[in-house]
Amino acid sequence: MAEDASGEDQAGEDARITSLEERIARAEHAEKVRVGASTQQADDGSRLGNRVLAELIGGLVGGALIGWLLDRLFGTSPWLLLVFLGLGIVAAFRNIIRLTTKRPGE
Repeated sequence: MAEDASGEDQAGEDARITSLEERIARAEHAEKVRVGASTQQADDGSRLGNRVLAELIGGLVGGALIGWLLDRLFGTSPWLLLVFLGLGIVAAFRNIIRLTTKRPGE
């Protein structure tokens, strides 16, 4: 084994450096996994938010459109519009509650 001027064993130093590099690589991999998991959670949250918004807008617009068309057809303005708008709101909130109360495993 070769020794340098300070009397340290070069082979032992190489083993420590190799061990340190391995630990750094494991730590970097663990950090990438952790950051990837938090990014995935953020993506899931924004996806759920977009879905909730779509359900709310869809329920309101759908109910109002059906009510307006039926009012035009039967001449009962504005009663069917109000009834179907209310039904659209109820359906939208029902779907939103169903979406947001799912268990994580589902």
